[in-house]
Amino acid sequence: MRYLALDIGERRIGVAASDVSGAVAFPVCVLPADEVLSGARTFRRVLEDHEPDVLVCGRPRTMAGDDGPQAERVMAQARDIARACGLPLEFADERLSSTEAKRILRAQGMDERSMRGKVDMVAASLFLQAFLDARPHES
Repeated sequence: MRYLALDIGERRIGVAASDVSGAVAFPVCVLPADEVLSGARTFRRVLEDHEPDVLVCGRPRTMAGDDGPQAERVMAQARDIARACGLPLEFADERLSSTEAKRILRAQGMDERSMRGKVDMVAASLFLQAFLDARPHES
């Protein structure tokens, strides 16, 4: 089972994917939000390249576990994207994924400027990996 994760922001959407077995997540790219929302060729190419069975979108939550201020917009956009792609939709808690992504990129020697554009796809891979790890594994 292959998964494609989207970290939906106002301007950019980070994309991550899983391997064929659905065990390991990896960053793919960052696309302008309007390209993903409109189903532009760049996003369709990502879908063709990774052939996902399930779309996993980050759900913005507060530290208390409630939906954050962006949750309604993000969840509505996620439902629209999933419907347009014909994929089932799951949500994953994305709390602290961007903070952790920045920490990882800083540890690789990147400064704020060079990590811009990478944070979103790394964050998507982090919450996708947590989502995959929480699922029961088939033997």
